[in-house]
Amino acid sequence: MKITAVFLFIVFISWSCILQSQPLTGIQLNQDGFYTHASKIAVVTSPVESNMFYLLSVNKKDTLYKGMLSTPETSAYSSTTTRIANFSAFTAVGKYILFVQGTGYSYPFSIQNNVLHALSLTSLKSYYYQRISMPILPQYAGKWARPAGHPDTEVFIHPSAASEKRPANTVISSPGGWYDAGDYNKYIVNSGITMGTLLSAYEDFPFYFDTLQTNIPETGNGLPDIINEILYNLRWMLTMQDPNDGGVYHKCTNAAFDKMVMPADCHNTRYVVQKSTAATLDFTAVMAQASRIFSKFKKQLPGLSDSCVHAAQYAWQWSGKNPHLLYNQATMNKLYQPAVTTGAYGDRNVTDEWFWAACELLATTRKEEYIQEIRRYQPATATVPSWSNVAILGSYTLLRHKDVLSKYQQLTLSSIQEQVINFAASLISNGGNKAFRTIMGQSKKDFIWGSNAVAMNQSIALINAYLLTKDKRYMDAALTNADYILGRNAAGFCFVTGMGSRSPLHIHHRISIADGITEPVPGLLAGGPNPGMQDKCKYLFTEPETAYTDADCSYASNEIAINWNAPLVYVSGALEALQYEAGFAVH
Repeated sequence: MKITAVFLFIVFISWSCILQSQPLTGIQLNQDGFYTHASKIAVVTSPVESNMFYLLSVNKKDTLYKGMLSTPETSAYSSTTTRIANFSAFTAVGKYILFVQGTGYSYPFSIQNNVLHALSLTSLKSYYYQRISMPILPQYAGKWARPAGHPDTEVFIHPSAASEKRPANTVISSPGGWYDAGDYNKYIVNSGITMGTLLSAYEDFPFYFDTLQTNIPETGNGLPDIINEILYNLRWMLTMQDPNDGGVYHKCTNAAFDKMVMPADCHNTRYVVQKSTAATLDFTAVMAQASRIFSKFKKQLPGLSDSCVHAAQYAWQWSGKNPHLLYNQATMNKLYQPAVTTGAYGDRNVTDEWFWAACELLATTRKEEYIQEIRRYQPATATVPSWSNVAILGSYTLLRHKDVLSKYQQLTLSSIQEQVINFAASLISNGGNKAFRTIMGQSKKDFIWGSNAVAMNQSIALINAYLLTKDKRYMDAALTNADYILGRNAAGFCFVTGMGSRSPLHIHHRISIADGITEPVPGLLAGGPNPGMQDKCKYLFTEPETAYTDADCSYASNEIAINWNAPLVYVSGALEALQYEAGFAVH
């Protein structure tokens, strides 16, 4: 099975790289393809000379299906006018293209079962390329192999993090983990939502991820590769807890960002910086959830489940003593030197972290002492998560274990379930982006920094609603946002590097910029349209759904981040795991 997975990975990467030279088309669709019995929609965004569309064999010789385009519709979030080509009735497995007179041909795509398997594989494999402190080897990475960078075995206690037993400039070891984004630093807060999402992917769909092999050094060691990858970051996170009091340092970082060079060429001093309540509670939640999952692997990971829950409870105790120690980088820099100017992740409200941490601890330990905090911090509504608002991760966990937790009458599980389902229902009833037939595009507010993660987290909410209700509408809606990410959008991009026919080539990612390789590291989700354009890079289009530029200067629209890839892993894995149950494919 390992050989098969590696072979498929090489084939789809090679095919994708060949196709990326193709010109822009006026037909926007999922550039990877469609499940046999799922919705199949393309969006025509350029002028047409006919109201007909044609489904052709990939060699353009045979017309296999034809249909009428919809009437024109102007998008609410740009000046784009669209017409819909719906060919859902066509179910034959194969490779195809669409043709519209006056517009031309679409990119090639496939119709098949398991159509998102390659996406699931590459999105998870992307974390291997982000590993710190170890060489990325040719037998696992091909041309993207590179020497190790940032050993982090000599990391200094920043003055802001000094304590009696660890005074300033004490040297500790904090190796491993993943580079957070396009930069080379490690942040506990952003690792929190990332790890929570990946752990949830495994917890919800173990039968799928147990057999997903990505060709990493640990493949075949008796653990699923998603767990192997999670472990690499988790072991770093454990080094960020002060063993003397249980508090967790906010980040492991340079004082300033590294230049656009390869990791092995970076030699700046590294620091762990100030403990914070947000970081410590995120750590608490991750360790509690990891303990629950690792208990399944006691033979392969002896003692780790117990170590994780102990670390979680120790961090929880510290948080109780320091409930309002918020990270304010500007204030910190007035008090301590050297000044730190890397990513702040300065959360100003930690009620959601309290809620998430308490939910994970309750689900793992079954101790009633955490119920009071759950009730105290339970959110009024469900919303899409972000690194600064993780409350819904706690809701997902309570509902995932509702059969066991229902014995606690103090818990209001019915209201939490109602919140999640109502939120998912609102995504459907609001209609999303009608011009592109996606849930993504509920409002202009969807198009923010990391908008593609908004789309994927919307799909996670919809999938959770499906798991709770078995209402197929939620799965149908979740799939539309996968179509959005993979090409059915106003920007005309498949936003995952190395996938589709037109994916980003110039992402804001130091490794992909500095390695001298034309194609960027594969499997990375670009941030997506962001009319804020905070990077001051040149954008050809500036409307909400088109404010995207494939340029490495564009950290506001074209950076990558571990917390954006995590929901992509969840959604692609969930859709593959549920494809038959949801009626997208046939046995």
